Amino acid sequence: MKILLALIIFSFIIVIHELGHFLLAKRGGIRVNEFSLGMGPRVLSRQFGETRYSLKLFPFGGSCMMEGEDGYGPETDAPGSMMERTEAVDVLSGEKNRRRQAALVNGIPEDSFGAKSVWTRISVVAAGPVFNFILAFLLSLIVIGSIGYDAPIVIGLTEGYPAAEAGIQPGDRIVKMNDTNIHVYREVSTYMMTNRGDAVDLVYERDGQRYRASLVPVQGGDGSYYLGLRGSGVRMKGNLLQIVGYSAYEVKYWISTTIKSLGMLFGGKVEADDVSGPVGIVNAIGETYESSRTDGAFYVWLNMLYISILLTANLGVMNLLPLPALDGGRLVFLLLEAVRGKGIDPEKEGMVHFVGLMVLMVLMVFVMFNDVRNLLM
Repeated sequence: MKILLALIIFSFIIVIHELGHFLLAKRGGIRVNEFSLGMGPRVLSRQFGETRYSLKLFPFGGSCMMEGEDGYGPETDAPGSMMERTEAVDVLSGEKNRRRQAALVNGIPEDSFGAKSVWTRISVVAAGPVFNFILAFLLSLIVIGSIGYDAPIVIGLTEGYPAAEAGIQPGDRIVKMNDTNIHVYREVSTYMMTNRGDAVDLVYERDGQRYRASLVPVQGGDGSYYLGLRGSGVRMKGNLLQIVGYSAYEVKYWISTTIKSLGMLFGGKVEADDVSGPVGIVNAIGETYESSRTDGAFYVWLNMLYISILLTANLGVMNLLPLPALDGGRLVFLLLEAVRGKGIDPEKEGMVHFVGLMVLMVLMVFVMFNDVRNLLM
């Protein structure tokens, strides 16, 4: 069951990501040759208009293959690879495409990716991650509209720790930790995780009055730092505007948390064993399903939606990283083109993306190996 649920969630998120590229490409007048879910050989395929829609054998990933996307642009005379040259000749040789043959921009089809303005191409590339964030927001509306948000309200304290000694009481609402505004209780734990051992100037609210306490975290036996606060047990529902506001904040929270986690990883504050990939995510989905199924189908549904919010926001951030082969890496080249007024040599750009793809593949193998090792330990 956990594998099936994971495939459904992953596929849904990937389809929305690729749909972003697809819709902006269509809006920009770019020919989309194939829109597919999965990788490898086609299992099902159907042609509608100029686009082939495919379901492929391996249920990982997806693609929106646009005309001339990876090999040629306005400054080149032909596609950048032998395969693309062949495809271009095939496309332009048919009777149905005579008008495309006549409508060329510097030797390439007018409806190709490379023939469009740099800002059109930027919008198409950025649309995938943006659609991930939109999906996270829409799913948040469902979750928060159903069960509310996790209010930053203290429900208990640990004796002998700084919070109890400072006079904080159950029912107090955490408002701010140093310069960070607190909207949901999870931010308290996230702040402590990303600011290990730092003194905290904490602002809290009680009966409409605000108070301030200076706290120095205490290191526990597991090496983590604690203030002695317990919360994340109070969910509050609001009106329509509050639901919309907290849904937007939910997306912001996961984007911010992903960025901070990456900073900790590259800063050496997180060990490699703490990194999870697809196998670890599938296992987490399975554990969540098993723990919530006793509460009924409604809560299973909400928990799966919540995991989807986390994953789609994470995918959006990861794809915007300025790394070759990712959307963020492609945006770097497009922004350089916008600044310089001319594109980077397609062969050089293609080589950079190829090297980046190989590095990402090695990283994926490492992460999956790490996942399997953690499961067996």
